[in-house]
Amino acid sequence: MYLNSLKPAKGSTRAAKRVGRGIGSGSGKTAGRGHKGQKSRSGSGVRAGFEGGQMPLQMRLPKFGFTSRKSRFSAQVRLNDIETSGLDTISLKSLVEANLVPSQTKKVKIILSGELKRKVSVDVSVGVTSGARAAIEAAGGQVAQA
Repeated sequence: MYLNSLKPAKGSTRAAKRVGRGIGSGSGKTAGRGHKGQKSRSGSGVRAGFEGGQMPLQMRLPKFGFTSRKSRFSAQVRLNDIETSGLDTISLKSLVEANLVPSQTKKVKIILSGELKRKVSVDVSVGVTSGARAAIEAAGGQVAQA
C-alpha cells in the first residue's frame, strides 16, 4: 500500500454542487439565494447571536462565576491527611511526593481538619492556620517560624 494509492470509500464523497451555471443546471441565475437582500450578496450575513440590533440574549443574561488564577497554584492539606500519609517532616516537596498536593503547587497551607496524634515538624515553605498550629504543637510537633 502506498500513500498515493489511498482513496476514500466508494460513495462516501459527493461532488460539490456547481451553482450559477445557467438556467439548465437547475441552480443557475440566483444560485439558490433567492432575490435581493442581505443574504443574497457575497461576503454578507450577520454574526452569530445578532438579533437585528436588539440586545442579544447572551448580553441580557446576568454574568456569574469567577475562577481565581491563584487557586491553580495553591492547595490546602488537612491534618488527618498528614496523619495517614506517615510523613515526619512536612515541606512542599514532601507533600508533592506523597501525592497530597498537585505537582504545580507553589503555596500550601495546613488546615485544622481531623486530628494529629503523632509528632511532625513543619517546614517554613508550608503555611499553617492557627488552629492547625495548636494541634501540631499539642501532639509534640513543631512549626518553623517564617
